Amino acid sequence: MSIIGKFPSVKGILRENADVGKKSFFGVGGVAEILFIPEDINDLILFLKNMPEDLPITVLGAMSNVLIRSGGISGVVIMLGGFFNRIFVEENVLEVGAAVGCGKLSSVAMNYDLGGFEFLMGIPGTIGGAIRMNAGCYGSSIGDILMEFEGVNFSGQIKWIKSADVEFKYRNSGISDDLIITRAWLRSTKEANYSIPRKTDDVVAKRRSSQPLNQRSCGSAFKNPEGKKAWELIDAAGCRGMKLGGAVISQKHCNFIVNEGSATPDDIENLGELVIQKVFENSGIRLEWEIIRLGEKNKVGE
Repeated sequence: MSIIGKFPSVKGILRENADVGKKSFFGVGGVAEILFIPEDINDLILFLKNMPEDLPITVLGAMSNVLIRSGGISGVVIMLGGFFNRIFVEENVLEVGAAVGCGKLSSVAMNYDLGGFEFLMGIPGTIGGAIRMNAGCYGSSIGDILMEFEGVNFSGQIKWIKSADVEFKYRNSGISDDLIITRAWLRSTKEANYSIPRKTDDVVAKRRSSQPLNQRSCGSAFKNPEGKKAWELIDAAGCRGMKLGGAVISQKHCNFIVNEGSATPDDIENLGELVIQKVFENSGIRLEWEIIRLGEKNKVGE
C-alpha cells in the first residue's frame, strides 16, 4: 500500500515524492517524501491530529533561503497555500497570512499610507519565514512591527503568541520548531513623516545595486559575526568569484552563492563549506550558515 494511504482524507493537496527542491530560489534540490498543502487552517489541524505519529515534519515557505539536499526530505513537508496568502487592513493594523510575500505586504502597506513596512521590500521570503528568522535589512526587522502571531503546533493545537513574549535576536526568534506560523498581526510603527514610496524605492535601488538579483541565489549565505561583516571576511580570504561545479561566489556580493545554471545542491553546500574553511584560516573566525540546509545528501537507502 502507498504511504499516502496512511494519511487522513484532506481537502488540500497531498502528494508523494513531490519535487519541492526546484522551488527553492537556487532552482535545485531533492523531493519531499510527502507534501501537504492544506486548503485552510481547519484542514491543517485535521491533518496534524490524524497523520502517522512516527513521521518527521518539515515546514517550508517561499524557500528564499533554503537549500534542499539532493537526497530530498524524509517524512512530511507542509507548505501553506492560498488561504494563508491573504491580507486584511483595519486602520493601522494588518492581519497577514503566513504565506504572504514580504514584498507584497510592503506594497499593500504603501497603498494604505502605512509607514514602517518599507524594509520588507528588501526581503524575498514570506511573512511566516520572516518572523521565524527575525528577518530584517537596512536597520529594520520584523520584530519592529509585529504585534502578535498565530500558529498551529504539530499536535494540531492553535497557539497565539505576543511579540513581547518572543526573544528576537539576530536572525533568530527562538520560536519552537514544533509550531507552524499561520497568521500575524502587524502595526504601522508611526505616522509616516516621509515619502513611503520614495523610501520603498530606495530599498529596491539598494538591493539592485548591491545584490545579484538576476541570478539564482538564496540571499546571504552566512550570518554576520558580531561586529563584523561576513562579506568583508569572505573577500579578505580571497573567495570572491570562487567556483565549485556550477556554483560560484558572486562577484557583485561575495556573501551570495549563485547557481550559474548547472549547480547541484552538493556544489552549493560544498562551496559554502570551503568558504567557511578559508575564512577561518585567514581570520580565525568561523562563519555560520544563514541559508537553511535540509534533507539528506543521498536518497534514503543509498
